[in-house]
Amino acid sequence: MDIGKSLRQLRQQRGLTQEELADRCELSKGFISQVERNLASPSIATLTDMLECLGVTLSAFFTERTEEKTVFTPQDMFVKEDAEQLHGSVTWLVPDAQKNQMEPILIELGEGGESWPLPPGEGEEFGYVLQGTVLLITGQKRLRVRAGCSFCLHPREEHSLRNAGRIRARVLWVSTPPSF
Repeated sequence: MDIGKSLRQLRQQRGLTQEELADRCELSKGFISQVERNLASPSIATLTDMLECLGVTLSAFFTERTEEKTVFTPQDMFVKEDAEQLHGSVTWLVPDAQKNQMEPILIELGEGGESWPLPPGEGEEFGYVLQGTVLLITGQKRLRVRAGCSFCLHPREEHSLRNAGRIRARVLWVSTPPSF
């Protein structure tokens, strides 16, 4: 870990100059500059004081932060084939999406395919039909949704999708919180 670089980044994120940080820590601007350039090493007590002035604990400062993945390739995605119910597949587009606030999937329904019924929930669900036509079944309602159209619901009743045509239907489906 580059302590000087990390301290400089924290200081800049807080919008402080070296002089302002030095004043808060009761240190000299020159010492702050030397620490940030790794020309001087602060004692543990001084480093703790500097971090306290920056609003960070010593343990949080030294906790390694892993780079959060932003772009996902097909190799990252998980596909579940289901010939019986869906006559197609479900692709989880973001790995470990259950830990996120939303969960996007790509559902492919072959002729006669239907998604599993989902129970009512507190969140929201959004779908965009990429190909084909589906029936959005929510309670007693059956709503036809064609390619290029979308749906958004606050599921208060059990709901599912059914392929309403003869060609494979492809739907981008996003739920928040995750429910798939």
